[in-house]
Amino acid sequence: MGQLFYLKECSSTNDEISKFLLYENSDFIALHTFNQTKGRGQYGNTWAAVAGKNIAYTLAVKAQSILLSDFIFNYYTAVAIRDFLANLTDHDVKIKWPNDIILKNKKIVGILIEKKKVNQNNYFIIGAGFNVLQDHFDEISHAGSLLTQTGQAYHLDEFVLNLHEYLSEKLKNIPSEEEIIEQFNRNLYRRNEISVFEIEKERQNGIIRNADEKGELWIELERYGLQSFYHKEIRLLY
Repeated sequence: MGQLFYLKECSSTNDEISKFLLYENSDFIALHTFNQTKGRGQYGNTWAAVAGKNIAYTLAVKAQSILLSDFIFNYYTAVAIRDFLANLTDHDVKIKWPNDIILKNKKIVGILIEKKKVNQNNYFIIGAGFNVLQDHFDEISHAGSLLTQTGQAYHLDEFVLNLHEYLSEKLKNIPSEEEIIEQFNRNLYRRNEISVFEIEKERQNGIIRNADEKGELWIELERYGLQSFYHKEIRLLY
């Protein structure tokens, strides 16, 4: 299963994990805290969490054991976390492209994957922030937690142990790229539904059709037809 470490408090588990990689020799080393003070999200965004109610978890995986492109690995990580939460909650959990996890139209998990070289080894650093017990989200209107979305209060320590075991096993048994893309698209948030998008401050209707192997999202827009986009080129409005 690999080793799982705990810090009572830290700035960012993605930053702190490097210290543990210096002394441990395993393909799967993880770090978690229930009080992350300076969490980071995709593309420089921040990830704020209330202490003692949420989980910051980072799993370091040796890159040599992952025979996938960065985009497909990103998809697979999102699929694995989605599957874990769907099994746990018995709810229809979705993936908002490229890798936010959505439950009942609220973001409950943010994922940040980085690459780092430590002790001559290259690692994928998989960071994920899980909203578990937080019950108010005054400043982040699109966020929710497992508690707000399911009514269930999960034990944080048990949650992390089960998560770490599940992800470690999933990363030892990676399916084909074609299967990963199929799983990702099958669970893609608002796929084949009319949604409102913002492109360069202009709003228009569109329908998400699929994500591809290059990390692009294909959307059939009301005015421009079928177009592909990278992250940050278009914004889905809830």
